[in-house]
Amino acid sequence: MANRRAGFEIIVIINLLLAACGAAPEQPLTPAISQTPGITSLSATSTALPPASTLTASLTAVPTLPDPAGYAWNPVIAGLELPVDIQNAGDGSGRLFIVEKPGRIVILKGGQLLPIPFLDISGKVGSRYTEQGLLGLAFHSNYVQTGLFYVNYTDENGNTVIARFHVSAANPDLADPASETDILRVDQPYNNHNGGGLAFGPDGYLYIGLGDGGSEGDPLLTGQNLRTLLGKMLRIDVDHETPYAIPAGNPFSKGGGLAEIWAYGLRNPWRFSFDRLSGDLYIADVGQDAWEEIDFVPSGMVGGMNFGWSYYEGMHPYKGQPPANATFTWPVSEYSHAYGCAVTGGYVYRGAALPEWQGVYFFGDYCSGNIWGLIHSNGQNLPARILFTTSARITTFGVDEAGEIYLADYGLGELLRLERK
Repeated sequence: MANRRAGFEIIVIINLLLAACGAAPEQPLTPAISQTPGITSLSATSTALPPASTLTASLTAVPTLPDPAGYAWNPVIAGLELPVDIQNAGDGSGRLFIVEKPGRIVILKGGQLLPIPFLDISGKVGSRYTEQGLLGLAFHSNYVQTGLFYVNYTDENGNTVIARFHVSAANPDLADPASETDILRVDQPYNNHNGGGLAFGPDGYLYIGLGDGGSEGDPLLTGQNLRTLLGKMLRIDVDHETPYAIPAGNPFSKGGGLAEIWAYGLRNPWRFSFDRLSGDLYIADVGQDAWEEIDFVPSGMVGGMNFGWSYYEGMHPYKGQPPANATFTWPVSEYSHAYGCAVTGGYVYRGAALPEWQGVYFFGDYCSGNIWGLIHSNGQNLPARILFTTSARITTFGVDEAGEIYLADYGLGELLRLERK
């Protein structure tokens, strides 16, 4: 999902031990590293400089990943057109809502795709041949009572639109297209790195992931610029004021940056999700030439995290010299372009059908089809490991109301579910 130049390095999977994650982001921590071939593990998420590879420390044991040999990603349905998001409404209906990039949301109900889309705004969205389009969907956390849902799309001018819709009063399988209300608009200087993710957090606020605006190498330096919404994770309150209110706890609500900003230093967050049990946040940030990363924010953090772009690509210096007083929140995992080219974020498994996978965070790569598993337990991480090698062009993962996990194959237009063989 991002423009690339060829760049291949030996893989280094970075995993942070997050015992100190509760420290405020402005408090730099000194990292300790366990150095073994191909794996670097860290004990801190925030420091002024990336950790030196010569330090050593022990790694406290955490649970192990299950053996993937007894499991497979099995097709559920085909016939989708460029699927990029999978969501459920949390309303007890058991339906899955699949976002198609050209501008439609379709429903999987009772094992079948309904013939009429839930929503069709294809006449309003940008080109299907770029990274533009209908990119994200989030149902209000109280959807049963409100009937409200939110979408993230790029309009015909290529600019980001966050809009609210209402379900039809007559048919729960249809949205009311006339109910659209624009919540937020953001000008996009290029046609890539739009981000696109939406999710309601455990705090009830709407989180929005925006990329750095596009092109290559952050030419407008938006990642570190607190006067633009690009390259940021936003947090807004859509239940008070019009079109939204600023949560009092946002780090720049009293100045120093745009009030909507909750975290910054992102290149192109392509899928983020909250663990439905712990409330922890996982963000997959697509890299530039060499490194893909997974960022992690433990539940309860007040915001203000700086994930480093474009001073850093993952853990690695990229462009410019950061200020001496800068602090960064480092990835919990990264992989090189020897193993893919564009990370796709997933979900922590919380289903009942495969209890042995409880607590595993799944993420994948669009180019290679690799699927990793990562365990965060008791403030620490088990190093991410490739679990499945597939031929899928993985653009998104999703979970149903029961917590079972799915992925979408962008190339074949298929929805697949993780199942026991």
